[in-house]
Amino acid sequence: MRLFTPLTLASLILAAPVAAREAPSPARLKDSVTTLAAFGTRHSLSTTTDPKRGIGAARNWAASRFAAIGRDCGGCLTVERISRRFVGPRAPNGVVIEDVLGIQKGTDPNRYVIVGGHIDSMRSDVMDSVGDAPGANDDASGVSLVLEAARILSKEKFAATIVYAVFSGEEQGLWGGTLLAQTAKARGWQVDAMLNNDIVGNSIGQGGLKVADRVRVFSEGIRADESLAEAMERRAIGGEDDGPSRALAKAIDGVAQALPGKFDAFVDRRPDRFGRGGDHEPFLAEGYPAVRFTSAVENWDRQHQDVRTEGGRPYGDLPEAMDFDYLAHVTAINVGTLARLAAAPAAPVAVSVSGALSRDTTVAWKPVPGATAYKVYWRRTDRQDWADSRTVTGATETLLKEVPVDDNFVGVSALSAGGAESLVTFAGRAPRR
Repeated sequence: MRLFTPLTLASLILAAPVAAREAPSPARLKDSVTTLAAFGTRHSLSTTTDPKRGIGAARNWAASRFAAIGRDCGGCLTVERISRRFVGPRAPNGVVIEDVLGIQKGTDPNRYVIVGGHIDSMRSDVMDSVGDAPGANDDASGVSLVLEAARILSKEKFAATIVYAVFSGEEQGLWGGTLLAQTAKARGWQVDAMLNNDIVGNSIGQGGLKVADRVRVFSEGIRADESLAEAMERRAIGGEDDGPSRALAKAIDGVAQALPGKFDAFVDRRPDRFGRGGDHEPFLAEGYPAVRFTSAVENWDRQHQDVRTEGGRPYGDLPEAMDFDYLAHVTAINVGTLARLAAAPAAPVAVSVSGALSRDTTVAWKPVPGATAYKVYWRRTDRQDWADSRTVTGATETLLKEVPVDDNFVGVSALSAGGAESLVTFAGRAPRR
């Protein structure tokens, strides 16, 4: 795998001011993963009182890292710990699940972007909360990415609040994700995007297959919370590939394409790996745009396995099985995406198109607070990616000449004064008068 100098890595991050922004550090990422693995186990039912072992000590350490980042940036980052008791098949007697949050307040009081990873780990026996479960790639990799993103982005100011989330209880039932998603809903947060990072630090998969040039980004196409009426409207207008979470995945792909190094964001067009799940799913259930980052290839011998060697074959989720240059690439894409969306206005709402029985299409949308311009996209209905665009200033309507509505999809994004761009909102039918 190509090794990157600090100068080269610095160019891997998108959104202003790129030249001044520090690059993700493979060494720092490795140090965080190694520290987390050294807590022995981080099982959600493990000890919370031992100062050196168990999930309690690990969460305290994560909180201390956020606090240190906050001190370094003059208090721009604050620490919050939210908790609730959950009961389920993997915790029949119940367990208090706690999320550790680093919160970087933006200038807009109600807009949020969230990046998260889960701190809990698991052995071969999910009910074993005592034995060693280092959980390096699953998911100390995601937690280390979150901490590194906080360290880098805390040096900047944004319109939206960034929430850096360290979840617990993922292995017991996505409880940490559920806790934060429901907290966000109860507090009335407008969540513009949620990035879940789970198993993002290996480039060697099962059987020795190496894939070091891409990361998978899983996204739903149609909103999980869509009502029957909304589903029928979706059926009528198309847009199955243009829901908010798919728009987020496409934006991430655009960030990755703009970075040097040819490290791709592979847009995987399903909510998660086949038959599996992650902490982004509770956010989808609440109607928030959310995606999951996961390594291009997985090594199942290194997931949910007791550390051992059998027949010369190693098992167990250890730091030495990871690729920290690969993890730095994934971190760079996360940082670029967070910076873009946190600096941008909110995505437009109520975008509509009209033009039946015409060769031209009229596009209209409601004004977005803080937007200085808008970008109108369109593509033929037999394509997945936007093919053409137009920037519109001083108006919330435009006419696309010789772009028939029958054969084209349309979307609109909002732009800040600095050029930061929101997600693209798919255009529906104009209200009947």
